[in-house]
Amino acid sequence: MAPAAVCAVVAALAGCSSGDSTASKTPLPTITPSSTATASPAPEKPSSQVPPPPPPAPPPPDPCTVNLGSPEITRAVSGLPRDPRSQQGWNPEPLAGNYNECAQLSAVIVKANTNAANANTRAVMFHLGKFIPTGVPDTFGFNGIDSTQSTGDTVALTFAGGMGLQSVVKFRWNGAGVELIGNIG
Repeated sequence: MAPAAVCAVVAALAGCSSGDSTASKTPLPTITPSSTATASPAPEKPSSQVPPPPPPAPPPPDPCTVNLGSPEITRAVSGLPRDPRSQQGWNPEPLAGNYNECAQLSAVIVKANTNAANANTRAVMFHLGKFIPTGVPDTFGFNGIDSTQSTGDTVALTFAGGMGLQSVVKFRWNGAGVELIGNIG
């Protein structure tokens, strides 16, 4: 090689420092864990927990509780003769009552289906949840039930008269029908 060529090569090499080399300017490929391989998620382990049991079903309604929404009340009231004073039918929604399918005697208080200020009221009586259509003493004018004096076979009907005085009349199931057993008050 000619000395001039050697000088040119040396000069060219001397002009390039290690900081200017192409190799030092080219970034090295970086390796990250996600680029080495696509990792699949670990399979889920079956749960060792047992799912909770479904909530218990609500118990059926107790037929031996007071039920003023019973369809038997509506049927009984719809079959009553009209109110003698207003000549109207009776409103099937009880004002008061202790209707119970299991009681020997229970009753509801209904009023005439009128807009009169003092609509007539009456008690409708039931034996074991069934309407008693006949053999019941007069029950017009009663407007409440005294639950403290009523039992499974006795109904204490109340009447609030003038001047705030209240009367209580008891009726009892005697095994064959309804009988009046006492006036209190």
